[in-house]
Amino acid sequence: MSSAVVLWFTMVSLVAAHEVVPTVIDMERDGNVLSFHVDEGLGTNIESFVVGIDLTEVEDTDVAAQAAEYDVLRALPAADLEAQFRAFWPEMASRITITAGGETITPELLSLTIPEPGNLEVLRPSTFSFSATLPDGAEEVQVGWDRAFGGLVLRQQGVDLPYDGFLTGGEMSPAIALAGGSQKGGWATFFDYIPTGFDHIVPKGLDHILFVLGLFFLSTQMRPLLLQITAFTLAHTITLALAAAEIVNVPGSIVEPLIALSIVYVAVENLYTTGLSKWRPFIIFGFGLLHGLGFASVLAEFGLPEGSYLPALIGFNIGVEIGQLAVIAVAFMCVREAIRYDNTDQASRPVSMLFLGLMLFSLSLIIPLQNMPNLGDLIPLIAIVAILFGFSAAAIAAPRYDNYRDMVAMPASILIAVVAAYWCIERVFL
Repeated sequence: MSSAVVLWFTMVSLVAAHEVVPTVIDMERDGNVLSFHVDEGLGTNIESFVVGIDLTEVEDTDVAAQAAEYDVLRALPAADLEAQFRAFWPEMASRITITAGGETITPELLSLTIPEPGNLEVLRPSTFSFSATLPDGAEEVQVGWDRAFGGLVLRQQGVDLPYDGFLTGGEMSPAIALAGGSQKGGWATFFDYIPTGFDHIVPKGLDHILFVLGLFFLSTQMRPLLLQITAFTLAHTITLALAAAEIVNVPGSIVEPLIALSIVYVAVENLYTTGLSKWRPFIIFGFGLLHGLGFASVLAEFGLPEGSYLPALIGFNIGVEIGQLAVIAVAFMCVREAIRYDNTDQASRPVSMLFLGLMLFSLSLIIPLQNMPNLGDLIPLIAIVAILFGFSAAAIAAPRYDNYRDMVAMPASILIAVVAAYWCIERVFL
């Protein structure tokens, strides 16, 4: 995997202190010693390891039970945090699995580098390295670690055709030839990166989901939706490729608030027009360029394999498109009854009760989270509850209203705009 690509992506988007990202580790053999080094340009979140946050269960450490303890460690002087990590290391080592020659090897800590606390809003990029002594005659190795430590990007170094892969929490690598030759082919890489792109939209890409829904709620006609999605797809494909090729470099501190503003724009415009204006596809194209840079920052977590750069990029982009189409399909299934009643002026109490039941179920998810510290995680859930209530009202009140637009599309657009406006403020000031 190209280190330059990974380091460039780091400049595109600084990782938030509470955001869960994979750890990137380089593996290299020197004689009978196999060493592992956390990527120095990216670092990793050792505070989350020490306090015991299960990184496969949360996407943001703010919602973890250990959030308060985690924040204390975030502000500790480097020497104090180093002492805590060294005390924790024996437990961590027991949860790192390295097998070679039929034996399981216990790793030993070699070095640890922890910066002094700076901006507490971004990840403190700590690094560490460890090694394992290979048994005589070992030709292959398998590596993995406990699921609680989150995703692991493992990159083999110093050999031809090196292994390069992303392991989800708790997953073991395949058998890796120590002499090289375990690099995945183009087709395997292509198919590996499709779920990565999809996962960035569903469930992790809530901002991109709201943008696509903003396009969807403009009109019930298929042509406006297709024109907008085509312009958006073409644009984000261009900037994703340019970013990955290191031709475009825009800081995440600029891109992320602008993405939020783009969501506000499309949602607000839905309130003032019932069809596709002649300039909207061009505006959507411009917004797509921004979202492409946002997609690029996701690849910072994984990088692109040097030998299969193009298949990985294409696979990721196809995964993004499948995710967007899935969002549109689900949205259409939710509103199709409201659209049908809009055309027939017939109310449906069963459908209204169905949406009301879904609303109550969503509300039951919010109640246990009412004391969670990050309001930004709560607002989208509230928006979902309100939209479902609008669907329920539209199904029962069809004879009295232009129910789809007045009770579904417009309220949904307002809620999308409110959530995105909050995100914009949060990304700039909070």
